[in-house]
Amino acid sequence: MFSVNHQKFMEMDELSLQKVPYFFVIDFLSEKVEIYQQNEVEKEGLLIDFQNFSSKKDTHTLDKIIEWKSFPETLESFRSGFEKVQKNIRLGNSYLVNYTRKTKIETNLTLEEIFYHSNAKYKVFYKDFFVFFSPETFVKIIDGKIFTYPMKGTIDASVENAAEILKNDKKEKAEHYTVVDLLRNDLSIVADEVKVDQFQHIDFIKTQQKDLYAMSSEISGILKPEFDGKIGSIMEKLLPAGSILGAPKPKTLEIILDAEGYDRGYYTGVCGWFDGKNVDSCVMIRFIEKEGDSLYFKSGGGITHLSKLEDEYQEMKNKIYVPIH
Repeated sequence: MFSVNHQKFMEMDELSLQKVPYFFVIDFLSEKVEIYQQNEVEKEGLLIDFQNFSSKKDTHTLDKIIEWKSFPETLESFRSGFEKVQKNIRLGNSYLVNYTRKTKIETNLTLEEIFYHSNAKYKVFYKDFFVFFSPETFVKIIDGKIFTYPMKGTIDASVENAAEILKNDKKEKAEHYTVVDLLRNDLSIVADEVKVDQFQHIDFIKTQQKDLYAMSSEISGILKPEFDGKIGSIMEKLLPAGSILGAPKPKTLEIILDAEGYDRGYYTGVCGWFDGKNVDSCVMIRFIEKEGDSLYFKSGGGITHLSKLEDEYQEMKNKIYVPIH
């Protein structure tokens, strides 16, 4: 739908049909599609740590007290984009918009140290340009079946009965239903027999700043024959990832580009590892990027007609953390 990089996706298809293992990185707008075969990963200054593939070297020790400061924008500054989003929702142009911001941070940790010492399902250190520690799977492909695990809704775990509150929160629930529905439709483009296997599962995420609960679901399908083994074509059809965009996709993308006023770049793009047969990929969230001498943390959340300005501002700030403890 949005791809200007068709050639690169075709290249991914060729490699996956030949069963050649490779790592791929795709930015938010699918304008930059990068492919690294196994022997190129290290040469290119990439460090990868996924559940079933890791290029990291020996463990590093961290012998300093972590300094961490963030400088979030004011509520007023956050409000202007938030109101653009809400106006579009009221007009019926979208019913879920993932609104994200860029926050300056200061820390005595290097990006590489953050990579080595943060705890997350997916971690990548990319050429001393960015690092992320993402809890969110994009899609997995295992033996011709495709799975996705939309994650929507978080709450501070120190709140009494936090998990129950999250499960029953009207706004979080609406957001979760919308994303599950959107991704079920997305998977149907490339797969048959699409179904929701698990709904509203609560995960616990431990971080240095605070502990969080997050809500996710599992959706699966059987790849259509014409997509079997064609990893590039599958990605081209499914991107941008619905969970970090919103619904409906084309109109919501327009709203985001107008409301956010900054370039997401690789943030909220996807990357993944094809092992010669199966794929594991993630959404690049919980993301820190170097710009000149400064570091920026990109974070945000889903906005629906039920969203309250102060709550969304707080959620954006809650997500500015490193999971090091």
